[in-house]
Amino acid sequence: MGAEFVQLSLTPLLIGTLAAIACALPGNFLILRRQALIGDAISHVVLPGIVVAFLVTGVISTWPMMLGAAGAAVVSVILIEAIKRLGRIEPGAAMGVTFTSLFAAGVLLLEQSDTSSVHLDVEHALYGNLESLIWLAADGWASLVDPLALADLPPELTRMAVVTAMIAFLTLIFWRPLKLSTFDEGFAATIGIPTAVLSFALVVTAAVAAVAAFDAVGSIIVIAMFICPPAAARLMTNRLEIQVVWSVAFAVLSAVAGYVLAGYGPLWLGADDAVSAAGMIATVSGLILGLACLFAPHRSRIGAPRDAT
Repeated sequence: MGAEFVQLSLTPLLIGTLAAIACALPGNFLILRRQALIGDAISHVVLPGIVVAFLVTGVISTWPMMLGAAGAAVVSVILIEAIKRLGRIEPGAAMGVTFTSLFAAGVLLLEQSDTSSVHLDVEHALYGNLESLIWLAADGWASLVDPLALADLPPELTRMAVVTAMIAFLTLIFWRPLKLSTFDEGFAATIGIPTAVLSFALVVTAAVAAVAAFDAVGSIIVIAMFICPPAAARLMTNRLEIQVVWSVAFAVLSAVAGYVLAGYGPLWLGADDAVSAAGMIATVSGLILGLACLFAPHRSRIGAPRDAT
């Protein structure tokens, strides 16, 4: 049983958990800055950028994906500004039109492109390929210290581990300026903190998390993890430090419980087939947020001005 778990379930669990944490960490600051829509927007912009990168290079790899997503982000900013100025509509509407249009364009490109040689299609874009990221070379827990077996780990695990560690490190290093600029941008600017640069860096960090996670877990988990764990954590405490800890805990719980329920939940209910792990992880994160809205100590904060410190 142990060997089967290590081979079939350990790496998908770790990848899903790391992706959830990588998205939840910047999500805390996006939520507090009233920029939660940016997480949703990034996950939409990523798709056409990745598809164009594949069409140009013919391969699915990290750097072309990153460059494609960055190019799509630049295009989206230009479109938003053009729609705002030419149409004279408010920014939220311009963002909604731009990001949904870009996502739809990405879906159309996928449908019209030959992606049979790689694992990239509309279903993959939405749900990822978490269940297929197994560790075939593993032979029990001893494989964790076997260099030959470790060399055959899914590359998505290494990528997510590096990105999650980088995001955690940057959050720790820039904690004070992030906290000050989030709660009092004017004061932060007066003491010399480059608030505009910091805000842009936060969006870039969120974009890196989204691109790194997209191939493995799809856009559904990315959207859910940017919003649900931080929002639920926001209702648990009035201290930012504790909120971040809660968000990580909720992200881990969503990933682990969602993966287990996706595989075994239908069987417990008498069904024959498992369901999408990505969809179940997002569902569990939504249920956690719903329970927090009903029972969390600071649930009265819903809809009220921010007051965490």
